[in-house]
Amino acid sequence: MSQFWVYFELGLDHVLDWQAYDHVLFLVVLVASYGFTTWKRVLGLVTLFTVGHTLALFLSVYKILKVDPNYVEFLIPVTILATAIFDIATAGKKVRNTNYNLLYFTTAFFGLVHGLGFSSYFKMIASGTSNKFWPLVEFALGIEAAQILVVLAVMIIGFVCQNLLKVSKRDWIIVTASIVIGVILPILQETYLAL
Repeated sequence: MSQFWVYFELGLDHVLDWQAYDHVLFLVVLVASYGFTTWKRVLGLVTLFTVGHTLALFLSVYKILKVDPNYVEFLIPVTILATAIFDIATAGKKVRNTNYNLLYFTTAFFGLVHGLGFSSYFKMIASGTSNKFWPLVEFALGIEAAQILVVLAVMIIGFVCQNLLKVSKRDWIIVTASIVIGVILPILQETYLAL
């Protein structure tokens, strides 16, 4: 049981690490346009992201899928930027106009990309372990627990801003996505130059 907590905590810490905040930025823009009344849609998006994320971890750790880490490091900020732009483009629009199939597909794909980003870290910490299956599951559970914490925090902050501070939903989405874009553009440039 103690090994479970070791890998679980490593997964938790890896997402919540303030020096590696790209995962948090993606989750912020993924759920910024949703509130507690649309919790089913949020659950669906986060679940698809988790499925893609966990699948990529397994495929990479078991050497079924191999991608150049420099491309993965470049694609991660691209996914964040694309999601933030989508938020801005759809802010204030009626929900009926949104193509959810495309949104769900891209969320799962972005989960694959982010999972590949975590796989190199996991391979490094589990390099001396002969059986990687259970440590991988434990690590993935830690990552997913951290994601739930981030999603809840974003939704609570959004609720406070919109209901107590009377910020319009459209303004909340646009400001949140714009801040994330401002943070991610230098990272995108840095990873592009590293290709």
